[in-house]
Amino acid sequence: METFISVLRGINVSGQKKILMADLKELYAALNFKNVTTYIQSGNVVFNTDSSLSNQELAKEIEKAIQQKYSFAVPVIIRRAPELAQIIAANPFLADSSIDKLHVTFLAEIPQESNVGKLNTFYYPPDQFEVIGQEVYLHIPERYGDTKLSNSFFETKLKVSATTRNWKTVQQLNQMASLLA
Repeated sequence: METFISVLRGINVSGQKKILMADLKELYAALNFKNVTTYIQSGNVVFNTDSSLSNQELAKEIEKAIQQKYSFAVPVIIRRAPELAQIIAANPFLADSSIDKLHVTFLAEIPQESNVGKLNTFYYPPDQFEVIGQEVYLHIPERYGDTKLSNSFFETKLKVSATTRNWKTVQQLNQMASLLA
């Protein structure tokens, strides 16, 4: 059985797309996922499954179940536990120990190189970003809520679904996944 992490985009934000975490756990259990655990109210779920589906196929299965139960669409992005550990290790901003206020934007798929090239022409100091594979690593020294480097910005420029988590949440999800692995 493998351990997976799913991050949902846009639930429980400003009263929109409300899903209780207890209900989300039940929905995952109904999909035959095991050891389902949630973290905070923003749609972070760690679970086990012996499914042979790809990350994208699992995400679509969860999206379909949410649509059926709640009558609204929620993008879901999946990573396997070893992938999340690699994401943490690959963070280019960790090399400078003075940098804090880190985030990771998870992308539903690897963006086209041409879109990444166009994205790299944008510069919004003091905020910084770097695209590596299916992730965008962010250093936002001020408030994330004030940055132009939002989910919508990356979705528009890279033409893929995205959702962002702060570094503490990413690390916590990794710890939770390691306990299930």
